[in-house]
Amino acid sequence: MKTTSTSKTEQDAADELRSEYNLDYTKARPNRFAGQVDKSQVVVMLDADISEVFTTSESVNAILRALIKTMPTAQRRPARRSSTESARQPSMR
Repeated sequence: MKTTSTSKTEQDAADELRSEYNLDYTKARPNRFAGQVDKSQVVVMLDADISEVFTTSESVNAILRALIKTMPTAQRRPARRSSTESARQPSMR
């Protein structure tokens, strides 16, 4: 494989952001992975110090399940409903 050298000024010019980009959205395709998202999963951002201790989702889930078992049952909230489930429920008026 033959490598070509580029001058420093050419490389700097290529690294800079342009003031405007012309994007052709007619060639855009839908995200083929969008339908594969599991709606029952929730993403939670952990602070850096916590993520150093709990490095896997299994460790986070294990400690949260242990914490839930120690909580009084009166403080537990019902599971969250998705927007489609709440739309199906008749309103109480």
